[in-house]
Amino acid sequence: MHAAIFADRWTQAGMTAGRLVRAGTVLISVLALSACATLESAVSEPTVSLRDMSIDSIDMDKQTFTLNFDVTNPNPFPLPINRIKYGVHLDGHRFASGEAKCAIVVPAGSDGVFEISVDLNLLQTAPKLLFVVRDASRREIPYQLEGRMDLDIPLSPRVPFSQSGNIQLQAFNYSR
Repeated sequence: MHAAIFADRWTQAGMTAGRLVRAGTVLISVLALSACATLESAVSEPTVSLRDMSIDSIDMDKQTFTLNFDVTNPNPFPLPINRIKYGVHLDGHRFASGEAKCAIVVPAGSDGVFEISVDLNLLQTAPKLLFVVRDASRREIPYQLEGRMDLDIPLSPRVPFSQSGNIQLQAFNYSR
C-alpha cells in the first residue's frame, strides 16, 4: 500500500519510473566520481629512487641487470603495491622500461625496497648505451626514473613517481 502511494506521488510530480532510474544512476555516478577524486588527492606521491644497479650476467646475446629501488611512503597508511610500470634513462638514453607484477607493502611513513631484473641485448638494441654502461663502472652517470604504481586498494588511483639523480654501476665479477 505504501509503495503504491509513493509511486503515485512521484508520478504526480512528473517522475516516471524511467526518469527515476536515470536520476538515481546520475546521482550514483556523481558520488562515485567524487569518491575517486577524493582518493586521488588523499594519496601523496611516494619518492622512488634508483639505489643501485648491478650486472648479473653477460653473454653475447643477452645481458641481465638488477635494478634496486628505494621507495619512501609519505602517507599515513601503508601502500600495498601490486604492479609497477617503470622507465629508466641513463645519461639521456633509454635503458629499460616495462611493467612488473609485485607484492610489496611499504609501511605508513616509512621506506621499502624492490628490485627488478632486466634482460637486454645492448649490442643489438642500444650500441650507444653499451658505452654508457661501460663508463658507469668508472664514474657516476645521471639517470631519470619515471613510472607509476598500481595499488592493491579498491578504487585507488595509479600513483605516479619521477626521480633523477646519479648512479654508479656495481662492478661485475667476471670470475663467476
